[in-house]
Parts: sequence; C-alpha cells; structure tokens
Amino acid sequence: MTDPDARFRTALAHVLRWEGGFIDHPADPGGATNHGVTLATLGDWRGRPQTRDDVRALTPDEAAAIYRARYWDRCRCAELPEGLDLLVFNGAVNHGPGQSVRMLQQALGVAADGLIGPVTFAAANSADASEAITETAARRMVFYGGLSTFRTFGLGWSRRLMDTVRAGLGLPASLAA
Repeated sequence: MTDPDARFRTALAHVLRWEGGFIDHPADPGGATNHGVTLATLGDWRGRPQTRDDVRALTPDEAAAIYRARYWDRCRCAELPEGLDLLVFNGAVNHGPGQSVRMLQQALGVAADGLIGPVTFAAANSADASEAITETAARRMVFYGGLSTFRTFGLGWSRRLMDTVRAGLGLPASLAA
C-alpha cells in the first residue's frame, strides 16, 4: 500500500480501535477525552478553551483532521517505511509526537532530537524494518513502565503496543490473540 491517504486511513482506523469514544477517567492526566482527543488538544486545535461537553461533542471527522495534522503530518509518517509509519503515528497519539520520534531515532541510532528529517529518514529507509519496529516498541514499553499511571493503564498500553507491532510487521490479527 503506497497511497499516503490510504496509509493514513489504515493507521487511523488502528488507533481509533484503541482510543474509543468519550472517556473521563479520574486517573488519566489528559482528563476528558473523545476519540483519543484530549480537552487540551481540542482547545489548542480550535484556538480557544473548550469544555468537557465540547470534547463529548467532538465528531469523528474533526478528530481525524486533528490526527492528520497534529500527529501523522507532524511526524511525517507518510515518508516513513510502512510499519514504522504506524508505530510512530500510534506513539505520537499515545504520548506525543516528539517523544515518539525520539524513540524511533534512538532505535535507529541517530541523534534523538524529536525532529524528523533527512538523517532519520535515511536511517529508517536503510534499517531492517522488523528490527526497527521491535527496538522502537521496546523503548516504548520501558517508557510506559516509568509512568506513574502504569499500574492503572499499563496492561491496556501493553496490549495496544503489541497489537501495533503485530500490525506494523504485517502479521495476521489471529496472532495477537
């Protein structure tokens, strides 16, 4: 699949399977979230403070536009090899674009500045994709384990990460069970 729009739609569908609808878990530092978009992200996107009800009313189409601009395009996922695009995008949504790109850069052995450019692309394109996916995912798992909310959300994050690795490697969904 080389069509960048198709790749985005596939990656978005994967992320939305894990992000779900409206949630306002008391232990989640992101607070009210809908389709994975937090109150702060929605306010930043719309350029004005938002309410919990605004988050609840967020449409899937607006959420997709936010994901495209703030995560997929910001991390230049369409320019990454297939598989790595999904892993970086999913990580950007889950813990921020800069952190996701830094983990990829560390896995590739290049300067981890959180900005994706020619050096990162060259390393990504010359790397063994399965090794880069595995190493990036391992770094994400360590990151998750260091978060204070790991006891509450860690099992879900781990499941999401393993599912993303499976999808990034092109393995059938039946292997995730």
